[in-house]
Amino acid sequence: MGTMDLRSEIREFLSSRRARITPDQAGLPAYGGNRRVKGLRREEVAMLAGVSVDYYVRMERGSLAGASESVLDALTSALKLDEAERDHLFALARESGARSSRRVRSAPTTVRPVLQQVLDAITDAPAWIRNGRHDVLAMNQLARALYAPVLADPRRPANTTRFVYLQPEAAGEFFVDYDQIAQDAAAMLRLEAGRDPHDKSLIALVGELSTRSELFRQRWASQDVRFHRSGRKRLSHPVVGRLDLDFEAMQLPSEPGLHLNVYTAPTDSPTADGLKLLASWAAGQERLPTEEPPVNR
Repeated sequence: MGTMDLRSEIREFLSSRRARITPDQAGLPAYGGNRRVKGLRREEVAMLAGVSVDYYVRMERGSLAGASESVLDALTSALKLDEAERDHLFALARESGARSSRRVRSAPTTVRPVLQQVLDAITDAPAWIRNGRHDVLAMNQLARALYAPVLADPRRPANTTRFVYLQPEAAGEFFVDYDQIAQDAAAMLRLEAGRDPHDKSLIALVGELSTRSELFRQRWASQDVRFHRSGRKRLSHPVVGRLDLDFEAMQLPSEPGLHLNVYTAPTDSPTADGLKLLASWAAGQERLPTEEPPVNR
């Protein structure tokens, strides 16, 4: 599989969003007790979006080429899409209109040395850089210690979504909220796939996860998309125990496609003490697992 089936992606995304909205939620009368479709009918979505039924049917069959921003915004409103879903819809529309001039792109796989310097300068908080596929590209020492269970797999680059789905026992012990983490991981990966459907490595990752994980197949089929900007991540570290961390995920303007993740905790909290203990433990280790591939000798 060299690229996503864009028409299929559009069709399944729009139909899944339509299916989740009831007429009552859309402010429409529900005539009759037995509706043969789950959620809204196509003609109801067309009416809410202010477009013809034929036009909406063409869009839901996979053709967003030529759809104006106003039409996409009207569709966003009709289907009650959130910010991430709107971003995904617009990305699919851009790709639908650019099929004749495809550019083969790939998420970055390396970082400039100065970015590693930035990470190393952050000494009191775990910090690491990833690409859109969730490949771990660079980390500071505290992040290596924190994510030691993820780095235990010798495959490089380490990939957090692969860890979540292909090592479910280890991931379930490490992530306190494993079910939510798994749902978010698939949703973030689908968001990236909409933005970059020609990334061969991303497509290969989705194929690998789909082949080897029933849970991933279920999550992927949901068509959910999600941003990963900030929040709380609860971990159970094998050395220092429970850590309730606040995270911020920031895009790097100088490196399109790369994100800096930083984990912190309130001063004098149990988790802040746990991070200090983790830093002390890491300093006493002769060798921590690293995100770098082994050097062939």
